[in-house]
Amino acid sequence: MPLLTILIVLIIAGVLLWLVNNYIPMDGKIKKILNVVVVIVVIVWLLKIFGVLSYLKDLHV
Repeated sequence: MPLLTILIVLIIAGVLLWLVNNYIPMDGKIKKILNVVVVIVVIVWLLKIFGVLSYLKDLHV
């Protein structure tokens, strides 16, 4: 996967998370949980892309 594609996906994920945090009224606890889930999913995705977690190839997120 080209580095540019990875960068674009990270920027889009960050902007979407920022929009949700600023413009959708939610309880602070729910926002915190949402932020943690998104960060964990992005980190796992990046580790999978770079081959660090090669055993997760069969897992589809």
